[in-house]
Amino acid sequence: MTQFNDAAHIYRAIGVTPVINASGTTTAYGGTKLRSEVMDVMNKAATVLVDIHELNRKVGALIAEAIGAEAAFVCSGSAGGLVLQAAACIAGSDPTRMAQLPDTTGLKDEIIIQNSHRFAYDQAYRVAGAKLVGIGTGRSCHLWQLDAAYTERTAAVAYLFSPFLTRKAISLEDVCESAHSRGVPVIVDAASMLPPRANLHKYLAMGADMVVYSGGKSIRGPQGTGILCGRADLIEAAVANAAPGQFLGRGMKVAKEEVVGLLHALQIFMGEDEEAENKRFYEMGRTVVDALIEFPGLDVEVRHDRHDYHIPIAVMTFTDDWNGPSRDEITARLADSDPRVYLHTLGNPDELGVDPTNLNDGDLDIVIKTIREALLSN
Repeated sequence: MTQFNDAAHIYRAIGVTPVINASGTTTAYGGTKLRSEVMDVMNKAATVLVDIHELNRKVGALIAEAIGAEAAFVCSGSAGGLVLQAAACIAGSDPTRMAQLPDTTGLKDEIIIQNSHRFAYDQAYRVAGAKLVGIGTGRSCHLWQLDAAYTERTAAVAYLFSPFLTRKAISLEDVCESAHSRGVPVIVDAASMLPPRANLHKYLAMGADMVVYSGGKSIRGPQGTGILCGRADLIEAAVANAAPGQFLGRGMKVAKEEVVGLLHALQIFMGEDEEAENKRFYEMGRTVVDALIEFPGLDVEVRHDRHDYHIPIAVMTFTDDWNGPSRDEITARLADSDPRVYLHTLGNPDELGVDPTNLNDGDLDIVIKTIREALLSN
């Protein structure tokens, strides 16, 4: 058996290079680091067997109480939650209809979505057999376009919250008013909208019927988990379609120790001092600014707002006066370093960011050193 000298060697022993994820909570770069307290709970929970139906009910009730929802369920990541949202709206808790999915013959299967909210993960709705009905353009949408899109086959209206989306979409409140007047539920994808912690109840309070959050991003629970919460009857239908049942969601299983781990991670997350957390992140951002501000043609600042930068992030902007390597060249150099360094790239094409979510002081030093070397290279 291979002997592991340290955590990184576990991966190096099988030929995998560890990375420093300064891009945020990006799943492709490992997501976030699981809390040590959560790992301890999971290790203990893994040694005991329980009835999964009972576990899902009990943990769901505790999560619902904690976030102020009627009901909740631990799903297999946010994408798994989207599949269950669609299945619940199309088939409900009817076993005959549930067994029929993803064949939706004779069922209400249309999900209306603003085109500015279309993105790769809305394929998850189609996994359940949904037909997506896009409205508006990629930049804006009007209420009359939503009102004109309803048919006798409308099962739900989908809504996306995510950084760097257009702010010209129809508001969630207006969407809910329109949909609910026709008896149509509104399902929300808010996978990456934590923190702020207030968002755990915000969208339900705005009228959403079901909301999904990632459990493996800032909550720092197991990577493969998510929280699906909302209206009790719809969550009941989602649970009916999910594992350990033998319907569409069977393949999206969540292990018992992951369910317990997410609950524990959420409890820790909700008890943390968000103001102190943001202060620490801001100070890390200022360290980046102080280290890079000397480069002519490079503007560096810490950004923190309620739309795109939900925590303080150091952002580098390559101005017209910048004469060094391009943004893409720097990104490639960092990805080819050892350890590999990945930066936040969701902003404008002339920007790079250092997201502190996964960084300790040692990581930050390496990130800064690697960025400086890349900026000075030709």
